[in-house]
Amino acid sequence: MTNQRETMKHKKITIIGGGNLGTAIAEGLINSGEVQSGHLTVTRRRTELLQRLRDKGVNTTSDNSGAVREADVVLLAVKPYQVLEILRQITPQLSGEKVLISLVAGVELRELAAVTGPGIPLFRAMPNTAIALRESMTLISTNGSSDAHKQMVVELFEKMGRTAVIPDELMAAATVLASCGIAYALRYIRAAMQGGVEIGFGAELAQFITAQTVLGAARLVLETGNHPEKEIDKVTTPRGVTITGLNEMENKGFSASLIQGLLASYKKIEKLENPG
Repeated sequence: MTNQRETMKHKKITIIGGGNLGTAIAEGLINSGEVQSGHLTVTRRRTELLQRLRDKGVNTTSDNSGAVREADVVLLAVKPYQVLEILRQITPQLSGEKVLISLVAGVELRELAAVTGPGIPLFRAMPNTAIALRESMTLISTNGSSDAHKQMVVELFEKMGRTAVIPDELMAAATVLASCGIAYALRYIRAAMQGGVEIGFGAELAQFITAQTVLGAARLVLETGNHPEKEIDKVTTPRGVTITGLNEMENKGFSASLIQGLLASYKKIEKLENPG
């Protein structure tokens, strides 16, 4: 792994698409301290919108093909309706020595491989926007690339959070649970803040208390490996305050509405992947 890290320091990485996600990944890589900003290139039609990255030493350009030509690792962070057209544009610059990682929701590996042809190390990755803070949950799938390439891609995203390698057929579900999941978690935080204001806190203090409480809850699950209910049992007592609140939330459909929201998002992305 040490040798792998050393080689990653010298890899040239191109991000095609300098929107919210592409920019977040660039910032996450820079913040990791293990990728030199001068080895990063981000593309966007309106390069003036990338000034913040340019100020950090990142190369910016509107020339996708040129950026790919110079890269060792290429990340596609564009809209689903753009990806195949852009892939056709850059495929002549790809080779078996360059790793291609798609971050595009709703476009499967088989569709990407149909454009690139065989012999290109091809991956899909689904991070979330916490990647800029190096706290992403990133799911990764591949079309059978070598273990060395797989290790390199995992290590790349491990610099910016945690990863799991999954079959490509689970990537739609991963998009909902991990990528859309950021928005669902933030909506809980917003609702809890509003409740906090109603019971007497100022908005800023309510936000701070709620956010730190959610962070603590997440770390309890991640670091102990306990099921959430085991940790819930520790703060619920007979006739207590917590169980009263939980029962009222369930009475109003808290868990059911969250599950139904996840399923609705999943059905939506399934339609994108299978429009017929």
